[in-house]
Amino acid sequence: MKFIILLWGLFVAPQVVLTSRFDRAKVFRVNLQNEHQVNFLKELASKVQIDIWRPDSVHEIVVGTSVDFQVNSDQTNYVQTMLEQNRTPFEILFHDLQEEIEKQFDGGKHSHNKHSYTRYNNWEKIAAWMERIAKKYPKLVSQIEIGKTYEERTMYLLKVGTESGRKKAIFMECGAHAREWISPAFCQWFVKQAVTRYGNDKVMTKLLDNMNFYVLPVFNIDGYAWTWNKAGDRMWRKNRANTSDSDCIGVDLNRNFNLAWDSDNERYVQEPCEEIYRGPSAGSEPETKALTNFIRNHISSIKGYICVHSYSQMLMFPYGYTEKQAPNHDALNEVAKGAVNALSSLYHTKYTYGAIATTIYSCSGTSLDWAYGEGIKYAFVFELRDLGRHGFLLPETKIRPTCKETMLAVQYIANHILTSVP
Repeated sequence: MKFIILLWGLFVAPQVVLTSRFDRAKVFRVNLQNEHQVNFLKELASKVQIDIWRPDSVHEIVVGTSVDFQVNSDQTNYVQTMLEQNRTPFEILFHDLQEEIEKQFDGGKHSHNKHSYTRYNNWEKIAAWMERIAKKYPKLVSQIEIGKTYEERTMYLLKVGTESGRKKAIFMECGAHAREWISPAFCQWFVKQAVTRYGNDKVMTKLLDNMNFYVLPVFNIDGYAWTWNKAGDRMWRKNRANTSDSDCIGVDLNRNFNLAWDSDNERYVQEPCEEIYRGPSAGSEPETKALTNFIRNHISSIKGYICVHSYSQMLMFPYGYTEKQAPNHDALNEVAKGAVNALSSLYHTKYTYGAIATTIYSCSGTSLDWAYGEGIKYAFVFELRDLGRHGFLLPETKIRPTCKETMLAVQYIANHILTSVP
């Protein structure tokens, strides 16, 4: 099979260019069937400005991988031509990314002023909601300041549960990656369901009477705020730290934790311009420090760790940095299986489950592996809906069903921790 030689000299190795609009930008999906196609796509990504949506990085691409990536309007025709000439199967998920961004708000202008559990809320609305719900349900919710972000925004979490005695706890982290808006939406939904169902629903009442939930609705506040900023970037992933001499901004908070942080010596995790840049040192980011300090101060009670991402419809557990099985792999696998079955019972949504490294790809410095290494032996990460039809732009109409089914899985995990974990 002959492959076209690309005229790379026509292009300069890209730097991510900030843009607030994505008119006529396209999102492609390619299904890589052989090494020639893998090598072609990696070379293309090194020379043409593309944003890998799934997996997290071009460096995680292997034969058999389905890759979703975004291309700006000035390069879409060229990329499409090269895919065709190199006989790489593809489909176009989004023909105009800006149109899809606007459709995420149910096709209308996002002008509502009130916080809503079935709409996406900017950081200001979420912050005000946290204060308000703590005041409305003082016997069930308390707001706790845990630190500051790089841009000096105050980081809060919500402690949800009754005050009776010493109890087990679960830490729930949402919004590590800024563009994954469904993640903070779920954390808000969880808190609302917990407080409104307490006293009316036997399962939730039992959980809140016997457990505390520490809910961090938005871990990466600065990045999340930037995705809402008119001058910002809806597709932004990292935080907003300027940590190097490079012009590139941001650290991937889910590569910044001090567990196997330096086990991956590949250049790309050390490059500030990469979307999965791990930062200048383990735990370097103020957001990471705030989270880890809080957990270490409460480690005796925290028995579970749940982090929420999107997209791919997966439920995974340690390890991410190695394919070696965690000591309690079988127990984690059984809990994940039960949680996925609970989730799918509502709308028959299909989830894959398993250890991170063998289910999706290897990744080091993650919050999940770190929490597990600190002794929290029931640690899980959700990749919520969908499988790529909407990707990071899941419409607001999908918030309710996504959150309702995910609640069933979280309740399953929490109940297992309550009844079976010492």
